[in-house]
Amino acid sequence: MSKKILIVDDSPIARKMLKSCIPKDQGYEFHEACDGKDGYEKYQELKPDLTFMDLTMPVMTGYESIDAIVKHDNNALIIVVTADVQMTAIKRVMESGAFMVLKKPLKKEEIATAMSKAFESRSG
Repeated sequence: MSKKILIVDDSPIARKMLKSCIPKDQGYEFHEACDGKDGYEKYQELKPDLTFMDLTMPVMTGYESIDAIVKHDNNALIIVVTADVQMTAIKRVMESGAFMVLKKPLKKEEIATAMSKAFESRSG
């Protein structure tokens, strides 16, 4: 069965770049959301195996979306992808329930490693 991946970012270019970094041969099913509110709604509908979340977005921020998703499903697997790598931001999302934080711009190897660690954490 293919794993569902939800990419939440207000930038279509950022979503496309992230998707291009994810291994193509794994049969992932991709879904996208254009802001935190859309991401939360799609999370409820799709129940993705992994969610990539930007932090700075209109309508509902990534912080708010993570809080809502984790309240809905405390087993949610969320990797934050952001240019905001201040310690306060990282600490806040990790305390909210994010699995890890990756810094933009992304590298394919970082994405592959992060996904591997995230899925391993759930299979054990």
